[in-house]
Amino acid sequence: MATSKKTRQLTKAEIESIFARFSEIDPEPKGELEYLNAFTLLVAVVLSAQATDAGVNKATAKLFRVAPNPEAMVALGQDGIEEHIKTIGLYRNKAKNVFALSQKLIAEHGGEVPEGRADLEALPGVGRKTANVVLNTWFRQPTIAVDTHLFRVGNRTGLAPGETPLAVEQALIKRVPKSYLLNAHHWLILHGRYVCKARKPECWRCVIAEWCRFEPKTPAPKA
Repeated sequence: MATSKKTRQLTKAEIESIFARFSEIDPEPKGELEYLNAFTLLVAVVLSAQATDAGVNKATAKLFRVAPNPEAMVALGQDGIEEHIKTIGLYRNKAKNVFALSQKLIAEHGGEVPEGRADLEALPGVGRKTANVVLNTWFRQPTIAVDTHLFRVGNRTGLAPGETPLAVEQALIKRVPKSYLLNAHHWLILHGRYVCKARKPECWRCVIAEWCRFEPKTPAPKA
């Protein structure tokens, strides 16, 4: 995931302008994973590794109806979880983690999803990125989960050039204005997913193109 080209950072004023623009266009950005509560959000994020949100949502629609809490998930069993998520990549290992994290939530947290990063990252299948999503989306903490989309946007635009996801995350936490920090995670991921695409960024319809460091800008396709 390392970046091979150093990008000049944007100025403080430019960053302020970028997030003001995002906020103007989409004041309350939302993630695309579907969930019922903190537990199903956690499970959905664990399942989303190396999978699309749409694919996860399709698989969890029935799963969350029959197992909306850790107790029901454990009762379903690992084999039962596998049956529901077998359309998702790496489903066997993910089912193992979902079963194990459900057991641990019951044993150590009274069946509730913990609000602390250390407790979240101690759960099977939960790393820093997953913990950040849950902390931001459910607990409304100003965290930033750096996936491949956000890593690309941070480097390509000059918002937060960094060699690793952690470096990009830390730079964004430091540089994004506090008033925008809670929503920055969703704005940047959605921007990377639908506009600032990996192979061919759609610069001609980018709402922050005037500040972006990426060159040459991709021209609009010919009619």
